[in-house]
Amino acid sequence: MMVDRLRRAAVVAGMLFVLLAASVVMARAEEVAAFYHATWAGLPAADMRLAFGDGGAGYRDEIHIETKGLARLFTKFRGGAVAEGRLQDDGTAAPSSYEALYDLRKRRDSHISMRFVGNPGAVVAERTPADTSRKPPLDEAYRRNVTDPLSALASIRHALKLRQPKPGSQFKVPVYDGARRFDIAVRVESVANQDKLLQIRLVLVPIAGFKGGDDDDPDDAPRPMDVTFTNDAAVMPVSIRVSVAYLPLVVRFQHRCDSFAACAP
Repeated sequence: MMVDRLRRAAVVAGMLFVLLAASVVMARAEEVAAFYHATWAGLPAADMRLAFGDGGAGYRDEIHIETKGLARLFTKFRGGAVAEGRLQDDGTAAPSSYEALYDLRKRRDSHISMRFVGNPGAVVAERTPADTSRKPPLDEAYRRNVTDPLSALASIRHALKLRQPKPGSQFKVPVYDGARRFDIAVRVESVANQDKLLQIRLVLVPIAGFKGGDDDDPDDAPRPMDVTFTNDAAVMPVSIRVSVAYLPLVVRFQHRCDSFAACAP
């Protein structure tokens, strides 16, 4: 039970770090590097360094995650990902490629590799020969007109910049991570002009590829999380909070870095 909960904490931490990564892209063509730290139940859970480049309508987001403490002991998780694509006028992201390399427990150098291929009437996420996924891909119906996790959250931040956030406004983003299909439901909870903060509620809604369970926190349960962004042109994430096995997993921005390679606590 404890191993399962720590595994879920590591997985959700990865999703949250993806959110942070996709949200730091700046309006100018430049690299932005930053360091984040996560805790689970008040204990160290993971560190992350990230760097993003955005030039005009294109984007390239990069992230590296390494678990700490008990999460490291039980999962041995570490990994990184890169996503590239275009930001569109309707507030969405159109990905072209997604690459993720990671270690998890005894599995080393696992590789998720996808390209987004235009077919008649749809864009379909397809694996490349470099992909080492053990699970078969979902049916094409679940891979049509979707984004990868990094591009999905790039889309969320892009939409918040293009559309003036108002309390109660909401939208969804369809996501495929190479094995699982889910929606991210986005709702603006509050806009605090005085504090220059945006309070956003995200809910990860499983659709296909998730495991059920009889315990108190199954993988296929909707996963709500509360996110605080700065209410300015940068729309920088300040914190993210989500419950994993009834314990709080919290991600907090620590500091900017001069470069991705030099990013450290």
